[in-house]
Amino acid sequence: MEISDVRRRLTQTIERARREAAGRRARHDEAAREYALFLERVAVPVFRQVANVLRTEGYAFRVFTPSESVRLMSEARADDYIELSLDTSGGHPSVMGATRLARGRRVVESERRLGTQPIPELTEEDVLNFLLTELEPFVVR
Repeated sequence: MEISDVRRRLTQTIERARREAAGRRARHDEAAREYALFLERVAVPVFRQVANVLRTEGYAFRVFTPSESVRLMSEARADDYIELSLDTSGGHPSVMGATRLARGRRVVESERRLGTQPIPELTEEDVLNFLLTELEPFVVR
């Protein structure tokens, strides 16, 4: 194999990798902006409404907004929570829901994507449906 062929192909690989990385960074930056708006306008208000209704029904939950996420956490057990965050690990950034519920020594953790549509198309209904599904084990007495 000629060194010139190796050099040419290596140069092409390096250039392609740089273009792909730049495109990935641009997609992630755009997703972060879209996600920040989604949190502010959709997710946090719905989480707060749900927490208020839970409180009136006798369930002590609070809403926290740690860096770039929103969390509905039990006041009785700080390890019990439902959270939304941005997942940029895949090819397409998406909103990821995580739930953690401890019952004695048994801890159940789960993660799932919130909807299949792009972040700007996620609605209050999507967030509410996610919360209602994930809250079922929390409200069993």
